[in-house]
Amino acid sequence: MLARRALTEDAARPDAVERLHARGGRTARENVADLVDDGSFVEYGRFVTAAQAGRRTDDDLLDRTVADGIVGGIATVDGHACAVMSYDYLVMAGTQGMRGHRKTDRLLDVVTQLALPTVFFASGGGGRPGDTDIPLVSALDVTTFAAWARLSGRVPRIAVVDGSCFAGNAVIAGCADLIVATPRASLGMGGPAMIAGGGLGDVDAADVGPVDVMTANGVIDVVVDADDVIDEARRLLGYFTGPTDDWTAPDQSWLREAVPEGERRSYDVVPIVKTICDDDSVTVLRPSFAPELVTALGRVEGRTVGIVANDTRHTAGAITADAGDKAARFLQLCDAHGFPVVSLVDTPGMMVGPDAEQTGLVRHTSRLLVAGAQLSVPLIGVVLRRAYGLGAQAMLGGSTHEPLMTVGWPGAHLGAMGLEGAVRLAMRKELEAIDDLEEREQQVRELTAHAQANASALNVARHFEIDDVIDPAETRGLVAQLISAAARDGRLTGSGARIDTW
Repeated sequence: MLARRALTEDAARPDAVERLHARGGRTARENVADLVDDGSFVEYGRFVTAAQAGRRTDDDLLDRTVADGIVGGIATVDGHACAVMSYDYLVMAGTQGMRGHRKTDRLLDVVTQLALPTVFFASGGGGRPGDTDIPLVSALDVTTFAAWARLSGRVPRIAVVDGSCFAGNAVIAGCADLIVATPRASLGMGGPAMIAGGGLGDVDAADVGPVDVMTANGVIDVVVDADDVIDEARRLLGYFTGPTDDWTAPDQSWLREAVPEGERRSYDVVPIVKTICDDDSVTVLRPSFAPELVTALGRVEGRTVGIVANDTRHTAGAITADAGDKAARFLQLCDAHGFPVVSLVDTPGMMVGPDAEQTGLVRHTSRLLVAGAQLSVPLIGVVLRRAYGLGAQAMLGGSTHEPLMTVGWPGAHLGAMGLEGAVRLAMRKELEAIDDLEEREQQVRELTAHAQANASALNVARHFEIDDVIDPAETRGLVAQLISAAARDGRLTGSGARIDTW
């Protein structure tokens, strides 16, 4: 037994390991060992070999088809129980064999039974032809993908991609809640062989779905260097494993100066997010996709929260079709896993115009309203500066009193649309009657100033259309109090509803 077990270890394949390391890769067992707590890994299916006895000798199977290309089991990470699986690039390029699928299915049954968060190292070349021991025609009678997809919303699932990840392996990544990748990653629903077989020419593996493409289109959530990818997977997993007592808070007084005066000056909202949250606790997700809307995970007094925020440096913070998709999917993630949501609002509304409508704006932005209306976790709204129109309503779950609480910062303004535009629309005839252009614009400025005074957060609060106006430095404490009130047992329960892959 010990001799056979030794054949499954990396030490039995030193030349192959050396070649993999020379390309910058890591073995499946290295991935698992670096992620989990020492001595905690309980492996399933170590002695399995590929179903190819009809075309290979026993020695060849034991040497070259170790574990049928997938290492998996249960373990602890930072003391919390989880499952971990890793396709083995040393075994036929990490392709998926029929017995490997059976091992995966067995582990997914255990994941379901024990409700284990799961980390899946997904790199590999997809389905593998040549498993001749099992009679196959289409090879489509495989339950792994449905079993993995069925876990959506029920357990946290993090996919790690460090290298080529094609076809079935890409589906494993694509069905996960979060994807963390390295610059070496290339993802695609078909690899070079499939592309060439479809008559689409010869494409290098690295060019199928490189990281710059997959971050811009929103497929990948986080990109880190290869040396940091295990730590990042552990960090992401930590958001799902419960509160921590080990936290400190930034100085909150800076928030009083965080938003520039005037409505036309843009600013980076991420420092505000990081200040409201615990020190070093924020991870921004999909930052290159729909950058006009920030989505991030963080902690407030040790509890995981989700943050959505308008970034005025892009489209002035208006909500585009992509931003609607990005935010809606993020709200589903938070709701499924019990993360309260803090919405930081500074938006002129939904994006408008013929070009925007060609993107399917009506449907895509409406997703944000549907997702907000379905939330079972607390939503806390904070109007930083502007909250105009349907975009502001979408950021607040549908209206200003849909959140558990909606507050404004002192300089905030709220209205049905941008105030200058509202003046020009409402007073169009009166303005057209003024022949002198300078006099007309002066009248617009005066009317806009009057509208701003009426739309100020204090006046809106006076009419009880929002719940309070607060000192920005009080924001974090308010959020912490509200979350504590909502989570009286110490932790919020998620809805367990499925999460759209997009």
